[in-house]
Amino acid sequence: MSIAMCSVKWVLLNSIRRCNNLKFFKQIHAQLLTTGLIYDSLFANYAVEYFGKSVGIFDYACDYLKQLDWRLSSFPFNVLISRYAGGNTPREAVWACRRLRRDGFVPDMFTFPAVLKSCTKFLGIGEGRQVHGVVITMGFCSDVYVQNSLLHFYGVCGDCDGASRVFDDMLVRDVVSWTGLISGFVRVGLFEEAVALFLKMDVEPNIATFVTVLVASGRIGCLSVGKATHGLILKRAMGSLLAVGNAIMDMYVKCEHLFEAKQVFYELPEKDIVSWTCMISGLVQCKHPKESLELFWNMQNSGIEPDEIILTSVLSACASLGALDHGRWVHEYIDRMGIKWDIHIGTSMIDMYAKCGSIKMALQVFNDMPSRNVLTWNALLGGLATHGLGHEALKQFEEMTRSSTRPNEVTFLAILTACCHCGLVDEGRWHFYQMISEPYNLSPRLEHYGCVVDLLCRAGILDEALKLIKTMPMKPDVLMWGALLSACKATGNVELSQEILDRLLDIESKDSGAYVLLSNIYATNKRWDDVTRVRWLMKEKGLRKTPGSSVIEVNGKPHEFLAGDTRHLRIEDIHVLLYFLDNQVRLQGRFITHS
Repeated sequence: MSIAMCSVKWVLLNSIRRCNNLKFFKQIHAQLLTTGLIYDSLFANYAVEYFGKSVGIFDYACDYLKQLDWRLSSFPFNVLISRYAGGNTPREAVWACRRLRRDGFVPDMFTFPAVLKSCTKFLGIGEGRQVHGVVITMGFCSDVYVQNSLLHFYGVCGDCDGASRVFDDMLVRDVVSWTGLISGFVRVGLFEEAVALFLKMDVEPNIATFVTVLVASGRIGCLSVGKATHGLILKRAMGSLLAVGNAIMDMYVKCEHLFEAKQVFYELPEKDIVSWTCMISGLVQCKHPKESLELFWNMQNSGIEPDEIILTSVLSACASLGALDHGRWVHEYIDRMGIKWDIHIGTSMIDMYAKCGSIKMALQVFNDMPSRNVLTWNALLGGLATHGLGHEALKQFEEMTRSSTRPNEVTFLAILTACCHCGLVDEGRWHFYQMISEPYNLSPRLEHYGCVVDLLCRAGILDEALKLIKTMPMKPDVLMWGALLSACKATGNVELSQEILDRLLDIESKDSGAYVLLSNIYATNKRWDDVTRVRWLMKEKGLRKTPGSSVIEVNGKPHEFLAGDTRHLRIEDIHVLLYFLDNQVRLQGRFITHS
């Protein structure tokens, strides 16, 4: 090759590299045709790089490649398809493959994975199945690279049957094959199938396999497999990897083994937002709201900014503790940082304000929300019901049905609770009937029947309450019989009281509160032998009465008080204040009596 030709070649390559518009490229294209360099594989590869990063020149790119002899090399064609598959227009990879095939290009083993990758990105299940058909027709079904691409495609698109068929037809399976099917099962919620497949693996798992199995183990609470997987990870020295550590911690949290989860958390060499989110959310889910708030402040001190998921968990913790000041801080933080108010944050904010006693703020947040779902409505209706605002709850429920939001079982539980607290018998009956009828056809749970029974008992309508209990599709619990028994005592119905007491002896429950209630009922009716029997039964089952507790917020810090607790750090101050309050009540009562 002459020096002049080498110089021209270098200039044209550099021009393609620096090209940023189609007009300039067409000029280069003309030079390539004139010099015959268009058939040079190096120029073809450079041209494809330009096409892959340019927008709106799909037809031109295909016309350009049509001029090449694909039999010399399929590389430029595959590169163009891969660029489209990895870019923002994945559908163009499928179109390019179809167009190039019409022009004479014959796909090879490197073409199909790129096309399937594009189908995966836009969840093109129909297009992917067509590609699968071409794979079968062209005889690439035995290529493990192509088969793994098919597995991944079907798994991401949620077609586990398709993925399983590909897997079963594979003569050779590597770790990518096994992991692809396991992750496909996890993606569609088939966690038990994922764990079962993992236990059958006959190849060495990789990091992706372990992470996927940990997710599945946590979701079904399979601690044995989760612990075994943790052991395998430690044996292979993978535990220091952040993604693996987060997955292990999440598994322990989901299995409600907080001690192990915290141990993993504090041993992580570094922590990201996922680490903190997993631990804070886990503490909230496992009923440790106070500890979750303390960890949240530690996260703030570490310099990591909270995201919407953590803030939602923190609001739930504030709701559980009644920590209104902390909840207000989160509200102000969201506004100050310009965090977008989505449905999840708005719903958690409503729930927090309602449970902290600020129903006015709950209504304000609700009214300011641009969009709502059934969870948002349930949070508001539940708050109104708890505060005894039955008429307001019914009014909001009517507004909910007019907004085309379909109520669910939790919605009707809130409405029935509201009717029960306010003695709205007719309204309670109507909404219970509405729940089980068209268009909702919802199946009431024990809690729904319990609300209606409690409502009827408070109103003294015992015959209807007893009839409802006897026609329920499930067995009544001790609380339901207790409500009926209390009503019998109030109305002097001794005969019905005796029948209920006999039924209470046959009830099995693991709730200590149920046995305590039963003991109190027997004591009230002077059935001392039955009182002794219930207490002996509690001792035999290892049940202890859960002490009553209350939480108050002082200077922004929640304080919990347990009934009978004499070990509180400020027990003397508490006794002094109680003595003072007791005197105030006595003086107030004396003043009212004399006046």
